Amino acid sequence: MGMRVLVVGQGGREHCVVWKICQSPRVDKVWCAPGNGGTSLIAENVSIQANDIEALLAFAKKMSIDLVVVGPEAPLVGGIVDRFTQERIKIFGPTRDLALLEGSKVFAKQIMRKYNIPTSGFEVFSEASLAKKYVMQRGAPLVIKADGLAAGKGVIVAHSIDEASQAIDMIMVEKKFGASGERIVIEEYLEGEEASLLIFTDGKNIVPLVSSQDHKRVFDDDKGPNTGGMGAYSPAPLVTESLLSKVNDEVSMPLIEGLRTEGRRYQGMLYLGLMIKEGQPYVLEFNVRLGDPETQAILPKLKSDLVEIMLDTVEGNLHDCHLDWDPRFCLCVVLASGGYPHSYEKGKKIQGLEALENMRDIFVFHAGTKYTSSLVTDGGRVLNVAGLGTTLKDAQKIVYSAIENIRFEGMHYRRDIGNRALNALI
Repeated sequence: MGMRVLVVGQGGREHCVVWKICQSPRVDKVWCAPGNGGTSLIAENVSIQANDIEALLAFAKKMSIDLVVVGPEAPLVGGIVDRFTQERIKIFGPTRDLALLEGSKVFAKQIMRKYNIPTSGFEVFSEASLAKKYVMQRGAPLVIKADGLAAGKGVIVAHSIDEASQAIDMIMVEKKFGASGERIVIEEYLEGEEASLLIFTDGKNIVPLVSSQDHKRVFDDDKGPNTGGMGAYSPAPLVTESLLSKVNDEVSMPLIEGLRTEGRRYQGMLYLGLMIKEGQPYVLEFNVRLGDPETQAILPKLKSDLVEIMLDTVEGNLHDCHLDWDPRFCLCVVLASGGYPHSYEKGKKIQGLEALENMRDIFVFHAGTKYTSSLVTDGGRVLNVAGLGTTLKDAQKIVYSAIENIRFEGMHYRRDIGNRALNALI
């Protein structure tokens, strides 16, 4: 009897994870809760929201699920892993107390300070007036972060004292992110190049994935507000072998070992958001799950069985794990709804996807879509188009020419995903 797997979430990352899990010869059946238009084509969608932990648990018991894979951060911070583990159901992800590495910016920075992990200098504030006073003393540029979860939008780079004051007001006074803004972290601004590194860890061993680089700003040339991510590519030429071993020695192992000495086992996926300054990695943030859209640029390169790796992670068997990768570059571009990351309309008809069905090395992952009588938009980030190419330039060319076939009202996307690396390679 093959395995029965439940993937929790509804975005492009989850469609990509479901697609990869479906390739495992060990797997018999896959469900996605709540899923989207794309997951419904390859798995069975279940209309349970990702943070409805008790309903998910009841479903997993009823269907005798063998492995649960959690996509988004909110259910992890809400303790889904603790609850499923109590019921002896295998689940991929960290426990509630360690999900705070993403759920609380304050907790993450304090842990970095505790284990001497390289990061920017910071101070924590729970009163807007004291935060503003500090900003006046320090001057700009500074980075202002809401403590709690804010869907990737709670980080503001303030280039002037005015901007910093406005950010403090928005988070702490106007409560734009609700309770997430009761405390803020004010950090020194680091100038450099960003990269993302994802690692599997069973609490003792770590297995890094290939590097990637995300593009957070909504418009070309990194203009406009932050989003959940507008595109990514992998590998990032910036992340050399020597940099990887530095990250391993100075970030990943000190964190996992430090937690282990306290009797805390971090198990699942750890995402390191890094700033590389003069060859030195600094941690900007931790995420406690697969990145989105980095996953969509990484998993098409993975030749190994994802389910095997996830089981090894959950069972503490990562010591012999070796990942096999396609040597080519993968680039992913996000197609977004008009108005995103601010307000946008849903229900716009999506056309042209059939033209991509027979294209080699092109993958379409649905993010905010659903099927009514036809496929329509149902979110801010609507589709992810990913492609493999021998060079980054090839991958970029393949993806952008594929996108020309797709249309829906208000569709917009960045046209420069990958340019940063291409310019660096020249």
